[in-house]
Amino acid sequence: MTAVHRSPNGLTSFFWNGDTLRSRNVSDVVLSGRVDVPAPSARLMADWHREITEQLDLQPGDVEALPLARARARWPAYRHCIQAVADWTHTLGLGGLLASCEVALMACRGARYHHDADQYGGAAFCNLFLSEDKGLDVHFPGADERIPLQRGTVLLFDTGQPHAVVERGSAVFDAADFTSARDCTQLFLTWELPIAQAAVARALQIAFDTDPSTASQLDEEQVWLRSARASVCPASGRWRRTE
Repeated sequence: MTAVHRSPNGLTSFFWNGDTLRSRNVSDVVLSGRVDVPAPSARLMADWHREITEQLDLQPGDVEALPLARARARWPAYRHCIQAVADWTHTLGLGGLLASCEVALMACRGARYHHDADQYGGAAFCNLFLSEDKGLDVHFPGADERIPLQRGTVLLFDTGQPHAVVERGSAVFDAADFTSARDCTQLFLTWELPIAQAAVARALQIAFDTDPSTASQLDEEQVWLRSARASVCPASGRWRRTE
């Protein structure tokens, strides 16, 4: 019988590594900081606002992608932003890894509690927030971490860890906090870093092949809490058994 090495939090992420599903723990480590990046220009902010309102129809709790290629043409400070995050990740021991990872531009109007390991179990997220302080936090209930969002906030975390963008100090997501009368949209750049890369695994304290027997029986990425597949309550961030 193959031994199952349970994580202290009881969570296991089953993720694709090439054509094979592997198992790993879900890390409670959240690495955060702040880098010096210039505010986007008024013209660029107007472009983003128009895209968000006319194309995305962003609703409370939604997280959606914006066109990055078009933004880069009107964003002289884009390279500065990229370099600032690259320098920060270098201090974490990740070397030049960021340059080889795909970057996307995202917008959210708050964010419900969720994890992303059902789709990105093989990755860690690295985020750079571009908006000013609007009284919002990124909250990681499992890690008991709360990071105030302001321009230049940077994060590195496990995609399997529940998180949300909520009213500052709150421990619940409430759509009523994100009405159209309030300017609460956050814009950020995000990178997917391969979690199996040794430096990323070391920074986030990831252990691999913790439950290979179960991994061999599955056919899609998922997160288990102890002996069953689990999901996250979008209001509270608590884990619950998936029906």
